[in-house]
Amino acid sequence: MRGRLALIVGGARSGKSRRAEALALDWGGEPVYLATAEPFDDEMRERVAQHRADRQGRGWVTVEEPLDLPAALAREATAGRTVLVECLTTWVGNLMVHDRPVEPEIARLLAGLDQGLAADLVLVANEVGLGIVPENRMARAFRDHAGRLHQELAARAGRVELVVAGIPMTVKG
Repeated sequence: MRGRLALIVGGARSGKSRRAEALALDWGGEPVYLATAEPFDDEMRERVAQHRADRQGRGWVTVEEPLDLPAALAREATAGRTVLVECLTTWVGNLMVHDRPVEPEIARLLAGLDQGLAADLVLVANEVGLGIVPENRMARAFRDHAGRLHQELAARAGRVELVVAGIPMTVKG
């Protein structure tokens, strides 16, 4: 990793996205918002539209890639840019919904980071390990994939923050 790497984790509606956006803008460079959401219904399409509107006028370049995140990062994470990935757990869910092999895709992502990217990266993820053990196999697999990914990224990141009720807490860095 040549650029800086931060991992911002938190629960749903915790303020992690707002914190990640502020950090990315503070780091400077051309801000790129790499969105992984794949809107399947009207309500989700409205959420995506609202997120776009919230970023409008602040210089963000938006790139949407729900499945091939490693390739999108390789393409977008160039010198002079700060790339915010929103969100890793959504990406893992997308892979599962589309019956893509999750572990090889995670390995591709990590290998790309290990080879080095010129841009600074701010990665956003939902913390999935604070609740009860899920009742079904797919939900447990999702939690396990996401949890392992977050651990690998936290080990590589220079900065890790946990956001609770809009308050970022430094875990590392």
